[in-house]
Amino acid sequence: MTDYIPFINSQGDCEIAASLYSDAAVYRISLESAERNCSKLPSGPKRWIDAAVDGLNQKDVTKFSKSYTDHISRFPGYEQIADPAFQAAPKATVVFPFVSGALDQCTKYDADWVSVPQLPILSDASRNRINKMMAEAALQWKQQSGFTGKFILPAIFTNQRQINKKTERTKKLNSILSCYQASIADGVWMVDSTLNDQDASDTFNKRFPELVKLHEELNEQIADDAITIAGPYWGLNLVMWTRGIVRYAAVGLGTSYRYNIPGAILQPGKTRVALGPLRRWASVSPELKKWLSETIKTLSADPANAAEFGAIEKEFSHLQQFKKHANLQIAKFYREWFRKFAALPPPGRALALYHDLSSSYVLAKGLKELPEDGTARRPERIQQQLMMNCL
Repeated sequence: MTDYIPFINSQGDCEIAASLYSDAAVYRISLESAERNCSKLPSGPKRWIDAAVDGLNQKDVTKFSKSYTDHISRFPGYEQIADPAFQAAPKATVVFPFVSGALDQCTKYDADWVSVPQLPILSDASRNRINKMMAEAALQWKQQSGFTGKFILPAIFTNQRQINKKTERTKKLNSILSCYQASIADGVWMVDSTLNDQDASDTFNKRFPELVKLHEELNEQIADDAITIAGPYWGLNLVMWTRGIVRYAAVGLGTSYRYNIPGAILQPGKTRVALGPLRRWASVSPELKKWLSETIKTLSADPANAAEFGAIEKEFSHLQQFKKHANLQIAKFYREWFRKFAALPPPGRALALYHDLSSSYVLAKGLKELPEDGTARRPERIQQQLMMNCL
């Protein structure tokens, strides 16, 4: 098995998981879509069912998507759980039925792991009490239900300021550890829901190292054999996994390589394509096709990389017309990229990733700017930011 955890949210995710990621250690499946999707997944990987209660991050329940409303309304007291006033002064008589109702549903799908119900982390401490109470309720449910699988505690950050400064980070970590201990969880999944690590923002020069420190500080406080998970991201999850900071890397499946808190009505995303030699993706457009043609000419003395770009150019019209195929192309590249390091002994993975990114960086430095927004237009920018955190 490979140490990635694909996040399953749609039928398209199921198809890609079945065709490309059947060697995954675990599939994480949102309970919101479990009834539609569980039967479509291979039986090999373990199943981690998440009740998706973090969508109650949005207090106005009338703005939920229909799918999420249908899902969350099955659990008694969900409107109170979403109410900030209730979150600050929660009552066990409401919290326990809500938590037990959510976890009862999770176990209907042969879950090997389930998420401890938690709300996303805010900049203040207003959710500390309800998250602690939900963790306690989860343990009570586990003891009463006889569930023998693993408990994974989610820690979903909603602002980079919660991580970037040591003082604030320590406060958040203490709250996470309190819930971890209250639920007697087997592991922790941490993700910054605001991070798209392919944006190439200048803030990433500080943000990436601080997020790595958060995971390292967590490791100092939990058992050595605890399950630890980072992501989904594009590259920072891979960095932390190769360094041995986390046991598993959460990954997307060709569309989103970040974590979207459920509940919101999402707009269709851009069609993108993986630029394998550059270890990144780019938006499909006529300008990108022109860039590919020019790049292939530039790399006339580099036949291997020219051939990779040539293969993309050859199927460009097909990828542009059929988003499903573009998603598959990205997912296939990402699988092979990850497996390259999974095949190595653990002590050598981080250095191998550093060399992989630095070689890509050198290649990219000689190429023209991509038709992307902001600092992401520089072909070498993403590799540069990631490789500086590899060692």
